[in-house]
Amino acid sequence: MKSWLGWVAMALCLSVYEAVPAPPNLIFVLSDDLAQGDVGCYGQKLIRTPNLDRMAAEGMRFTQAYCGTTVCAPSRASLMTGLHSGHCPIRANREIQPEGQMPLPTETITVAQVLKGSGYATACVGKWGMGMFDTTGSPLKKGFDHFFGYNCQRHAHSYFPAYLYRDGQRFELPGNDGQGVGKIYAQDLIQKDALDWVRANRSRPFFLFYAITLPHGRQEIDDVGLYAKENWTPTQKAYAAQVTRLDRDVGQLLGLIKELGLDERTLVIVAGDNGSSFAPGTPMGRLFEQASNGLRGFKRELYEGGLRQAAIARWPGRVPAGRVSDQPWAFWDFLPTAVELAGGSIPAGFKPDGYSLVRMLEGGPAPQREYFYWELHESASLQAVRFGDWKAVKNGPSAPIELYDLRIDAGETRNLASEKPELVDRAASLMSQAHREDPLWPLRDRPAPRARPAAGRAK
Repeated sequence: MKSWLGWVAMALCLSVYEAVPAPPNLIFVLSDDLAQGDVGCYGQKLIRTPNLDRMAAEGMRFTQAYCGTTVCAPSRASLMTGLHSGHCPIRANREIQPEGQMPLPTETITVAQVLKGSGYATACVGKWGMGMFDTTGSPLKKGFDHFFGYNCQRHAHSYFPAYLYRDGQRFELPGNDGQGVGKIYAQDLIQKDALDWVRANRSRPFFLFYAITLPHGRQEIDDVGLYAKENWTPTQKAYAAQVTRLDRDVGQLLGLIKELGLDERTLVIVAGDNGSSFAPGTPMGRLFEQASNGLRGFKRELYEGGLRQAAIARWPGRVPAGRVSDQPWAFWDFLPTAVELAGGSIPAGFKPDGYSLVRMLEGGPAPQREYFYWELHESASLQAVRFGDWKAVKNGPSAPIELYDLRIDAGETRNLASEKPELVDRAASLMSQAHREDPLWPLRDRPAPRARPAAGRAK
């Protein structure tokens, strides 16, 4: 009898075990400076992006996905920490010599740390930019088991760097001068490492933060490929080839996931980290129409053109295929989303600003929230807040609040501040509420231009 009961108990346990699905693999591909207007499924006609277009057809494309803010380090910090840029410890690009950027503090919690605590293998491949390896912000101290690529943003401007890093150890790339000349194109090594790491960790849940540098910085490419015969400038050809190379590498990653039988166990999100780096009136902007699909603004501004990203999610069987979502979300939503999918929990005492997007990814509604908020402290301290369909922008503490109705004016062409004083007051209140005072990030106006010496005076 005891033996029979034991077999029954074991069978019940096995059935319960089998009924609980394994947590999904999570891949977030963050492209450096990819704009909505660069991608075919967002309307681009000249640059070829067949893999991203197919990914959108097999998954969900977002028209109102917002970055953390509109330059590299704070946008990435928001993605990693689940905090908007009024609370995030990094709110601008700040270099530290001789190499690196301002590090994430010791007490800062990242999505990688939470997922690692839930049993995930974790890797950051590509570019970090939130603390060198001897600082509190090292990726290896912020939850990542493995790192490969560039740490410093400035170093990542070169696609033929003299060296890269593997797990915190520098290794040289013979023949590369770091200034655009060399034999080894860094993205070749970075792509190989990402694919090798996925193969090595396919038997357990994993989180890959694949921070591809393409198409940021210098327009350097080892082969302009199908754009060689275009009647464009060399820079335009190189940029188009960089975007297409990004597309190819995403396609290889998706192909590997399918080959390994992980398709239905893997959520892949691809997004840009900020808006286009090209102003609408420049040769680059005119050729590729990179004013972010008619939206106002670009990188380093808090108008929609700098904030809205090309963003696509794919997870066969969970994310509806072919859906285009106009519902807004932001980078700081990724951490709570990942925690829910992993079956983990938010550490005690930590309250992220984001909301889980699991229901939204499955085709349901976006989470309800009071507002979205952004800051940027590159020159003047910029602030922006979105509440409902209303968007307010303040280009410095002494600047007036501008007000736009995104429902009918996504291009932010008509400032309604004078007509809606009650909404301006609400925007001011929300900005004050969302901005956490920090001595590192005081709200300041743009410095006055230095006076030029009078003619004939000594300089």
